[in-house]
Amino acid sequence: MELQDQIIALRKETKMGRREFAEYFGIPYRTLQDWELGNRKMPEYLYRLMAYKVEMEKIGQAKEKGEGENGQILC
Repeated sequence: MELQDQIIALRKETKMGRREFAEYFGIPYRTLQDWELGNRKMPEYLYRLMAYKVEMEKIGQAKEKGEGENGQILC
């Protein structure tokens, strides 16, 4: 999967529009748009950091709800 496809998939996973996603990560809207359209190449390390942040947010939300990995209920 191309990096531009991966960033689109990551954004869709978060259920955010381009503008909201760009603001969330503190990047210019036009830069995100160019990455997604393939007009500019996104640094791979930046994608990995963004994906890591999204994953940590999901884990944090699951813990707040009292769920462990694979939907297990935590005591």
